[in-house]
Amino acid sequence: MPSWKLVSGLCIGFFGSMLAVAGVGYAMVDVPSEGQAAALSQNNVYYWSNGKQMVATGSGQNRQNVTIDRIPEAMQQAVISAENKTFYKDRGVDPMGIARALANMARGGDTQGGSTITQQFVKNTYLSQDQTVTRKFKEMFISIKVGTKLSKDEILQGYLNTSYYGRGAYGIQAAAQTYYGKDAYKLEPSECAFLAALLKGPTYYDPAGNANLDTSASAGANKKRSMARWGWILEQMHNDKKLTDDQYQKAIKTYPMPQERKAIKGMSGQIGYLADTAKKYVLNHSNITEKQFDQGGYQIKTTFEKSKVEALTKAVKKVEKEKLDPEKRELDKHVQFGAASVKPKDGAIVALYGGAGYENGHFNNNADTSGVPVGSTWKPFVLAAAMEHGTYRSDGPLSPLSKYNGNDHLKIRNNDGSYVMKKDNTPFFQENESDRPWGYISLRKAMEQSVNTPFVQLGMDVGMKNVADLAEKAGILDSSFAGLNASFALGTSTPSAIRMADSYATFAAAGKQAAPYSVTSVKSNGQEVPGFEKPRITQAMPENVANNVTNVLENVIQNGTGTNALSLGRTAAGKTGTTDENKSAWFVGYTKQLSTSIAMFREDPKSAKLLSMNGTAGEKSIHGGDTPTEVWTEYMKAALKGEPDLGFPEPEKIGKIQDGVGAPTPTPTPSVEPSETATESPSATPSGTPSLPSPSPTDTCGFFGCDEEDGGTENGGTGGEPSTSPSPTDTSEDGGNSRGNGNGGIFGGPAG
Repeated sequence: MPSWKLVSGLCIGFFGSMLAVAGVGYAMVDVPSEGQAAALSQNNVYYWSNGKQMVATGSGQNRQNVTIDRIPEAMQQAVISAENKTFYKDRGVDPMGIARALANMARGGDTQGGSTITQQFVKNTYLSQDQTVTRKFKEMFISIKVGTKLSKDEILQGYLNTSYYGRGAYGIQAAAQTYYGKDAYKLEPSECAFLAALLKGPTYYDPAGNANLDTSASAGANKKRSMARWGWILEQMHNDKKLTDDQYQKAIKTYPMPQERKAIKGMSGQIGYLADTAKKYVLNHSNITEKQFDQGGYQIKTTFEKSKVEALTKAVKKVEKEKLDPEKRELDKHVQFGAASVKPKDGAIVALYGGAGYENGHFNNNADTSGVPVGSTWKPFVLAAAMEHGTYRSDGPLSPLSKYNGNDHLKIRNNDGSYVMKKDNTPFFQENESDRPWGYISLRKAMEQSVNTPFVQLGMDVGMKNVADLAEKAGILDSSFAGLNASFALGTSTPSAIRMADSYATFAAAGKQAAPYSVTSVKSNGQEVPGFEKPRITQAMPENVANNVTNVLENVIQNGTGTNALSLGRTAAGKTGTTDENKSAWFVGYTKQLSTSIAMFREDPKSAKLLSMNGTAGEKSIHGGDTPTEVWTEYMKAALKGEPDLGFPEPEKIGKIQDGVGAPTPTPTPSVEPSETATESPSATPSGTPSLPSPSPTDTCGFFGCDEEDGGTENGGTGGEPSTSPSPTDTSEDGGNSRGNGNGGIFGGPAG
């Protein structure tokens, strides 16, 4: 056993060494200044995929330090009441907060601990933002030294001058100008509380929204968060006796909504959306914080190809000019487009169209936003799920030539044979856009003409969970899924244009899926930042399932609702989509080299709610096969110029052809097996409007017998593509150019 003298000696030696280390650490660090932080501010430089510079942008110019006498007392008290009530009493360091941060760091968790205003000031002026034990100890020594060398007013002044308030604004003076267009000393107490709330995290507390970086940071959600924290800060100031009763009542009376966001220099046209898409990718794939990123000094090489971005913008503008006249037609106002183009079997986003540009006050990236239902462009996922899993009553996978009831106003069945019921406990009826009596038609024909009823019943039979799982594996984020009810099959979900282009790229690549990406490398101080390898490629679905979907979607362009894409003049596949009340219209299509999605919608600029496009462009309604398909074709012509037509692999037959699935078994008669080959060209448009024959008894029979096709209210809405007047022979499975029925949603949901 060691003697007590040895133990005490070791303890004294250990603590003496610790004090010596602390003394050396204290002596070696310097006290930071506000100018030090300003000097660190640099530009971020973005590059096109070919390595040429796209834009250099940063926050260095948007900073101006002011002295404490030019910062309102209310602003000083707002941050103290909200963040560090003991600021004027403490030593500048929160030992427990540092201990928590170090403990979290050891566990590999969140490194953020409770920090004083002094510590925050030190962080703001620190060159390295790496969350390491060494940095934490150095920060502690600097904070202790700052607390002994600087007055509390100097520390508070430094903190307010170096903090990040969002919108590229560093420091209270830049923030006052950015949000309220005034100098800091003119800020009202209510405005001070608002700016103090931003320090919690401007991405989530700026009421203008930052959905480009995080979908949960929408304008509505951010305003709600901001108002709650603004009110809480004012309450804390009142409780701390920093606001009188009268001052508090005046400040809390009206939320001080800031001015609209302004475009940052160099971020005009599509550049702002490209840079923000890349920035979002960087933040999601590294340990870099938004504050660190906006401080600058990064070189970001993107996947964007300048020629394709310009071609996509040109295509949108050309069609807009030809179709829309907002000065003469009220219904042409607030029409927007969103688009994205992705490389199959790679995931690289080569082009996107985000909107009219930051310089025009449009800050939401329409290529990477949610909230616009995709309508019938969802149907390929239903078909793919049926070809992979079959239905609960089928013997194995279904062939795309299997038949389902395509009649209008059809009651939908659950797996137990009962009807899908509405809230009032009456049967739900699914609608098509027209009342054409299709009878039992193949799924291939139903896709060609975008008939709703077969896909709603098919989705129920396959299981909406199987449909959702397949869509997710193909590249759709489950956060964009709508409820898995009957209307799910008709595109009530709201994935972004980027995700739709990427998921269709999975079909183009014979089932191989790669997540979409926009950045190939990031450098800081000449060093590569890890985390930017290409996404891993997975087999999302069997190769032959994807190839059969492609074959069916080729037929949509050859003979169906997508014939406007024929002018591309090369092998392509795609699907149109239109939603209830004509609130959105889509076309998503691809060749083997490129997958592109086009979305068109109207949005109320105040409420951000979708508006009907009925009457837009002087047309009765807008459909996915019209304007969006024209934009897609115009772009793809330019994007693929000089590229070979690679075609698609010939699919092998899949599943059993189940003619008249669910219909009563007829008396056997000789029949010819339907061909799986698409009709070469559409038949001529029928002239006149012949009278239609009454449906035969089998036309209205479902899987469990014959449905009654009358009655019911509050039925599924209609949308989708317009139908020409059919001729009696149009019910054949080979050709016909009836421009198809659109989509309706259950319980008023979108369709398409």
